[in-house]
Amino acid sequence: MNLSPEEIERYARHLVLRDIGGPGQSKLKHARVLVVGAGGLGAPLLQYLAAAGVGALGVVDDDAVSLSNLQRQVIHATQDVGRPKVESARDAIARLNPHVVVEPHALRLDETNVRSLIARYDIVAEGSDNFATRYLVSDACYYERKPLVTAALGGFDASLTTLRPFERGPGGPNPTYRCLFPTPPLAGEIPTCEEAGVLGALAGMVGAMMALEVVREIVGFGEGLVGRLLLVDARDLRFETVRYAFDPENPLSGAGAQ
Repeated sequence: MNLSPEEIERYARHLVLRDIGGPGQSKLKHARVLVVGAGGLGAPLLQYLAAAGVGALGVVDDDAVSLSNLQRQVIHATQDVGRPKVESARDAIARLNPHVVVEPHALRLDETNVRSLIARYDIVAEGSDNFATRYLVSDACYYERKPLVTAALGGFDASLTTLRPFERGPGGPNPTYRCLFPTPPLAGEIPTCEEAGVLGALAGMVGAMMALEVVREIVGFGEGLVGRLLLVDARDLRFETVRYAFDPENPLSGAGAQ
């Protein structure tokens, strides 16, 4: 398993799970995961991936901690206000699990750096707060052939899916993000977090779900969310899963590709 005695004790509840066990825990230890955004979704996501024993976590965020973040971004504390989020997250992960290597990237992703950064990791989890980053990351993951777990938050609603568009499923090519959402919404069409607000506990719940999906992708158990969009309604605590398929006209990998 390549686990030390301390790690065996730390991950004991994973090791007795039939679908994880020693082989699965070893996969987690040797996995490299890039988390885009250390905010509402990224905060719980990072905590659960670190607790699970993912060997290396890259954290991308160019923002600093503000007081208004703390209602939902639980990896940061009051004393972290004003610090870069990647530094605050790094220190919190070190306190939680010293076996995890944290690679902070205090930068804004763009066309010049996104593919080279993604290429260094096995899987990407994206929980940013803007559509430009979502499309940029999903396109880059397609070209670099990296699985992507992506989620989005509204005030009382959220969505989550997994993308492996560089592979084929039983019914043909797997869908891309642009099969689901071909083009970004117009500027101002969707209110920002500052304008609409967000329920803090919802961010925690969906961030934990993202961590579960990342662990499942690494270890390989159950049915993932490829081709399925999980919708969460926090007002009534309802969950719905909608299936979506490859669009042959999609602008990334279909007939509409440039």
